[in-house]
Amino acid sequence: MNWRKLGRIYQPSGRREWAQSHASVPIADHRSGDIFRIIYTSRDAQNRSHVGWFEIDLGNPMSILDESDTPLLAPGKPGAFDMDGVMASALVARGDEKRLYYIGWNRAVGVPFRNSIGLAVQSGDTDRFERYADGPVLDRSPTDPYFMASHDVVVEGNSWHIWYLSGLDWLPGDPPQSTYNLRYAVSENGIDWQRSGTVAVDFEHKNEIAIARPCVRQDSDKWRMWYCYRGSDFPYRVGYAESEDAVRWRRRDDKAGIGVSEDGWDSEMICYPYVFDHKGARYMLYNGNGYGASGIGFAVLEA
Repeated sequence: MNWRKLGRIYQPSGRREWAQSHASVPIADHRSGDIFRIIYTSRDAQNRSHVGWFEIDLGNPMSILDESDTPLLAPGKPGAFDMDGVMASALVARGDEKRLYYIGWNRAVGVPFRNSIGLAVQSGDTDRFERYADGPVLDRSPTDPYFMASHDVVVEGNSWHIWYLSGLDWLPGDPPQSTYNLRYAVSENGIDWQRSGTVAVDFEHKNEIAIARPCVRQDSDKWRMWYCYRGSDFPYRVGYAESEDAVRWRRRDDKAGIGVSEDGWDSEMICYPYVFDHKGARYMLYNGNGYGASGIGFAVLEA
């Protein structure tokens, strides 16, 4: 597997109040023909995250066709699980409905934050996403005691699969540093989830402390997952795993086929991959330095 980088395709201009910096955790939403809407998360001057979009033609991805003036999703009500920010992580299209599964942010006391997973729904011809509820669809529990964050959702028959980041602990420091791996749950409707603490992808590298943003694709021969991982002494890198049943995964990070560049906007870290297919080709969106502060990159899988 070898990904050919085509370059950085987007970075917020800072002209919009809700999008002063960052374009993190990109998602590709097919509109028509070769046109894709790229959903991303940006931050305002108070560091609160909002969800926006821009559109590209895959034939010329370096040219932005259009972008949102207002956010698709903004922080929630006072006291809600997402009052301090929303971060899109997975998009599922079902008929004329699209479900956006997102991370809700709360500032916390004693640790920097706590996260839960929420749901917003877009139906009909409108571009607006409406919250399914003011509360999360996945939150802390005995199996996930600290927090839940970046995730992917895939529907297979009557089963809704989710792979999600689960907080394992907070390491001593000022502020404390979080550590997390990837876990798995299943649902019959994409709202009520059955989870038992099943670990999908666990630590493997020396000094590894965090695995994030799974992106899963079901191919004819197996399930494939891309994600990012980092350690206490190295920044995010893109990893890769394979599975026969979507539950048990074998890490094959040496086959990921993409890494940091020698210099420039993605020379320090590479993270938050999103893989999608179109007309027989496979593409990847990803972030570089600063967890998305330096923008979104685009790559194509070489045959």
